[in-house]
Amino acid sequence: MKRLHMGTTLLMAGMLATSLAASAGPQDAAGRAPSIDKVNGGITAEAGQIYGDLSTVNGGITLGRGAHSRDVETVNGGIEAADEVNSGDVSTVNGGIRFGRQARIDGKLETVNGGIFTDRGSLVRGGISTVNGGIGIVGTDVGGRIETVNGDISVGADSHVKGGIKVEKQHGNLGGWFGKPKIPRIVIGPNAVVEGPLVFEREVRLYVHARARIGSLSGATAVRYDGATPPKE
Repeated sequence: MKRLHMGTTLLMAGMLATSLAASAGPQDAAGRAPSIDKVNGGITAEAGQIYGDLSTVNGGITLGRGAHSRDVETVNGGIEAADEVNSGDVSTVNGGIRFGRQARIDGKLETVNGGIFTDRGSLVRGGISTVNGGIGIVGTDVGGRIETVNGDISVGADSHVKGGIKVEKQHGNLGGWFGKPKIPRIVIGPNAVVEGPLVFEREVRLYVHARARIGSLSGATAVRYDGATPPKE
């Protein structure tokens, strides 16, 4: 009876280990979460699975709900993440970045030509930056700075930005044949907090809600508003 009981226990332990390994997501032969590296084609990280780095050149990257990955990078393509996704640095050159609710980014979000958005309950440990693209966050904590050159910025309700905001000056005549470049619109929403300095090296339109709190300000004059949305221009 003792041998039978021991054998049953070992069998059950083996089945449990197999089950846990399967639930941990895809793995390589060494038991590590695999990386995916492509030149042409998109990448899909399955919901609830664990991956290493995800990288492509020509293609978008999609992360299903609850997926975990290290760095996520593409050149020509957007990055779309569902709710409860965990990742490291996230970057693209020509494409937008969008994360759903309860995201955890243990790095920075960066794009050149494209917008960035994070939904409620998200955490970005690094900064958020674009050159030609808007940035919008709602109920999100940002450990670094928000930076852009030509994009609008919306620090939505209940967000917290620890590193401040910077809008850099333009280099060259980016307006070209189309006249004067668009003036970026910067909105700090209800109950939002921007702890670091707000530095504007070019003309912007800055709107700060009456229930928001900001750090030192240079290069712009804040327009206060009380309603749900800032004034239309």
